[in-house]
Amino acid sequence: MKQFACGNVVPGCDGVVSGETVEDVLAAAAAHAAEAHGMASVPDEVVEAITAGITDA
Repeated sequence: MKQFACGNVVPGCDGVVSGETVEDVLAAAAAHAAEAHGMASVPDEVVEAITAGITDA
């Protein structure tokens, strides 16, 4: 299981997403970004930051 804490990219956000694979976590992070932060799409540099911040849960 892998996870990502949104606060690593967006200070003050306490959202945490998880999934079996990096791709699952990226999909969950994109859904979180849309819902919590109003992002219709996630820029490449943010995807890179999310990928770098994914840890084993």
